[in-house]
Amino acid sequence: MGSLLERLDETNAEPPRDGTDANGEALMESILRRVQNRLLADCAELVTGARGNPRKRKQLRSVILQMIVKDGLKIPGMPRESLVEAIVQETAGFGPIDPFILDQGVSEIMVNGSGQVYVERSGALELTDVTFRDDEHLLEVIGRIVAPLGRRLDRASPYVDARLPDGSRVNAIIPPLSLTGPVLTVRKFPGKAVALQHLVCLGTITPEMASFLNSCVRARLNIIISGGTGSGKTTTLGTLCSAASPCDRIITIEDAAELRIDLPHVINLESRPPNIEGKGSVTIRSLLRNALRMRPDRIIIGEVRGAEAFDLLQALNTGHMGSMSTVHANSVIDAMRRLENMVLSSGESVPHEVVEEDLKSAIDLMIQQERTPDGLRKVTDISLVTRVNGGKSRKPVHRVFSWEPEGACGVPGGRFVRHTVAGRIPQVTAKFRLCGMNIENWLGGGDL
Repeated sequence: MGSLLERLDETNAEPPRDGTDANGEALMESILRRVQNRLLADCAELVTGARGNPRKRKQLRSVILQMIVKDGLKIPGMPRESLVEAIVQETAGFGPIDPFILDQGVSEIMVNGSGQVYVERSGALELTDVTFRDDEHLLEVIGRIVAPLGRRLDRASPYVDARLPDGSRVNAIIPPLSLTGPVLTVRKFPGKAVALQHLVCLGTITPEMASFLNSCVRARLNIIISGGTGSGKTTTLGTLCSAASPCDRIITIEDAAELRIDLPHVINLESRPPNIEGKGSVTIRSLLRNALRMRPDRIIIGEVRGAEAFDLLQALNTGHMGSMSTVHANSVIDAMRRLENMVLSSGESVPHEVVEEDLKSAIDLMIQQERTPDGLRKVTDISLVTRVNGGKSRKPVHRVFSWEPEGACGVPGGRFVRHTVAGRIPQVTAKFRLCGMNIENWLGGGDL
């Protein structure tokens, strides 16, 4: 699966002048070959640099415009500006889906074979009229995405996870594993840090919830955010991290660096998959163990999936207060159980009862986030974790805030509710007092 530029470099076919192709596809292909051959010969460095660089992309657009004007290249019925942009997309962009990559209103792009492209806007999926010429064209675009990242995609390695320069996460899978043809999924993330107030504007949380969460971060509570795929866990995690003190040394650990934290002392670590020979991988667990030697004030793990849960539990119980992570789960109770199972499956010989109590000691706050049927992302549960010194508690969590959907409360769409927390939560109370705050101010109930 050679790149488009490599293939075109082998030919110097002149564009046909009769314009007999009804759709202009053959003419477009010929013009594209001619321009790209010139670019390879005269300014290959500019082509490479324009990928992910808006300034160089603008320069490349000017060079291409000069070429087609000088050579009199055109396609009947197609404006010159559109022709230039199409060549730029095929040369330094992402082909037909390039406009969606640049569109800030699109949060996810799903290419299901060459003939079907869906995008997500405001939480809703829409089928677009964009298509690729054929599967080979789609494979070329995928290759253009993953090649600069040091990844490969072929029959020996038929799927890949990667990250674009802007932080967007890319997954691609091809035949024979995919019976649909090549499938490409691009999940985009905010280009800059998002403030808690932004989540309020989106309706994800209320101002009172934002104030409470801000207090919890300042009090250095250990926080776990749970939810399903696409529920907004990573965005909320990054938002909470940005509420930390500028003096904190924060180390983030992710499979693909997605977090945007607007603070001065942030070190980003990213895991590494095995190379072609199956060697050289660096796991989240290895990075976490290394991070403990880097004098972190807070450790942020993008998502806990496996054995690293044991090391995270040890870190949270040995003084790294204010650390945070996410986990896939359908509720805060399910998230606690998943973390417990991951610790027990880590290969460490720890009794079940010890793991259960250590989890309650390590985690202070659980946040459940979901995407509602109308596409909006809501924080549906904020609960404090209970631990009674000297014995087990009957109730593992105390709910502080929740989202009651329509039907459960009779209000169109639903509403946020603040709950009364019965009893005291010793470890949380102590952390709040250390920071000069009073947790009791937040434990009363009432509708929001």
